[in-house]
Amino acid sequence: MQRRRTGMIAVVSALGMTAVLGGCGLGGDSGEVTLRLVAADYGDSASNSSQKYWDALVKAYEAKHSGVKIDVSVYSWNEVDAKTKAMVDAGEAPDMAQIGAYADYAAAGKLYSTADLLSIPVEADFLEPLADAGQVDHIQYGMPFAASTRVLFYNKTLFTAAGLTPPKDWSELAADAEALKARGVKYPFALPLGSEEAQAETMQWLLGGGGGYTDDIGTYTLDSTQNISALTWLRDNLVDKGLTGPVAPAKLNRADAFAAFANGDVGMLNGHPTLIQQAAKKGVKFGTVAMPGRTGKAKTTMGVADWMTAFKQNGHRDQIGDFLDYVYSEKNVLAFSREYDLLPVTNSASKEMEASQQDQALRPFLQELPLSTLYPVGNTSWATVSADIKQRIGQAVSANGSPAGVLGQLQAAASLAESGK
Repeated sequence: MQRRRTGMIAVVSALGMTAVLGGCGLGGDSGEVTLRLVAADYGDSASNSSQKYWDALVKAYEAKHSGVKIDVSVYSWNEVDAKTKAMVDAGEAPDMAQIGAYADYAAAGKLYSTADLLSIPVEADFLEPLADAGQVDHIQYGMPFAASTRVLFYNKTLFTAAGLTPPKDWSELAADAEALKARGVKYPFALPLGSEEAQAETMQWLLGGGGGYTDDIGTYTLDSTQNISALTWLRDNLVDKGLTGPVAPAKLNRADAFAAFANGDVGMLNGHPTLIQQAAKKGVKFGTVAMPGRTGKAKTTMGVADWMTAFKQNGHRDQIGDFLDYVYSEKNVLAFSREYDLLPVTNSASKEMEASQQDQALRPFLQELPLSTLYPVGNTSWATVSADIKQRIGQAVSANGSPAGVLGQLQAAASLAESGK
């Protein structure tokens, strides 16, 4: 394949799963190059740990590349970003890391760009919104590794018993939640704004209200009129009316909301593809529809990607690039996506999945991805801003909460973080 050589090669791992590679990467007297990769674990048990995926992929790659060894370390999502940062801070950056944010490393000049690393066909195969989200100053450093979008999940059994149809807008959603509450449903609408993933749930509602975290050029707009209005609607029409269940949204985490849905205790919630298998295992009959917006289907849904990154410290641009070309082959992208019920990050794999009967459950998510809006991960401040949202946003919709006040505080902190002060 034709490969560009416009600088050092960087490896970016997709969808926020990080495997850390430490050390110089040289294989002693043998002359072999050892590339060290830090990756995140997408599995929910030892039987489907991401370590198994990487072990099989690496075995197949090394069989055809005798001079290159790949050393993969897999960590949970709770520690992979911190493990990578510790390695970089200690001057022992991995060759590649699959993590949740990349912009601060790119801004510090520590990463290869995708143009330095990947062959032209592989680089061009990334889905456009994901490739755009991987850029800092119009140069792509973040390689999407896995992706997901959100749709509305609803419990078919509960809906049928209440004579309901899936909502198309917020007013219908609130009415359905009222009917479910009247029938004793524990969580008519589960609203997880706890610290685990509040930034995701919040963004979906902001987009549905015509707002979002930033404007078109990446400037934070957290306290926009549209955002304040969206959270005020949530507080007044769902939370204050007792339609979000017995646990306050600020204390409800996404994993607990998903578990409650799988147990049949939730009428509706925003979910990503992994909930399909989780609910099916428990025998819950569910349906999915596009996310409702204030006045109809939301114009855009939230997309999420994890990022593969390639660090310059150890060199090995050519070896990293060749390995990543292999990682992003259609076969391997499909295998990873199918193993973990995630969406492919490339056009070729997406087209194959959309046409395949075995992947029909993921079609609603696939259809949303090309027009999705992603986190502003190209902002070097995003990791800080995201953490702040996780800790504070639940207060905005609590009893006597002030959406304008909380969003104003978050906006002030975000502006400071972005300015580097």
